[in-house]
Amino acid sequence: SGAIVQYVGQTALFSGTRTERKRAKEYIKWLFDQLEGPLYVEDWDKRDDCTVVEVPGDCIGYITGARRAALGAMEEEWGVLMFFMSRKDSRGGRGGESEKLMICGPERARRGAELKVMSSVETKNPGAFTRGVREKESSERDFDTNRMLFKDDELSYALGKQGATRKKLATASGAILQYVGQVAFIAGSLKERRRCREFVTWLLAQRRGSVTIASIEGRDDATEMHIPDNCKGWVTGN
Repeated sequence: SGAIVQYVGQTALFSGTRTERKRAKEYIKWLFDQLEGPLYVEDWDKRDDCTVVEVPGDCIGYITGARRAALGAMEEEWGVLMFFMSRKDSRGGRGGESEKLMICGPERARRGAELKVMSSVETKNPGAFTRGVREKESSERDFDTNRMLFKDDELSYALGKQGATRKKLATASGAILQYVGQVAFIAGSLKERRRCREFVTWLLAQRRGSVTIASIEGRDDATEMHIPDNCKGWVTGN
């Protein structure tokens, strides 16, 4: 919600702008409403603080996790509120029916959580989000998402052990980088997206040998250092 929420005894205190306080109260009401049964937020598509992902029925348990552990971990990672929406007469994902997963929070955080869900669903149900998807290069200066397609042998290299390489690329570029099947989704400002794509390109080029960057003059995201030949192995760990 963006508000400061604190519980003092049996009282919930909300601090923030009028919009932030209103959202915080709504989110808490939605949490309590779920104790009474299925919850469905009407006109969710008209809100600017919500994103909805359609999750296939056979992936709902995988996304939720035991005692909501997987969903809770994503909420903690991205600072969002997530819950499945369904009407009272809905079959709730049974019989293979999909369910709507609602993500509440700021745009950047919502997109990060959404891509995380898409990646998890794609792992269990290949093609759910990537069938027919093509590369995309947006010229939008503000927040947007680009797509970059990987070849079979590129994905594992760009992912790294337990996703370590992907995380480093995202941190270094400032963009949100998530792999959904063979597709890299890059979200952020124009500068962040371009930087991330460039870093991924440099990384993949290293498989064929040393990468030479003509000049870093004018760049504000790189620092050049001279490493003596007899120290290269010690620095790289080889």
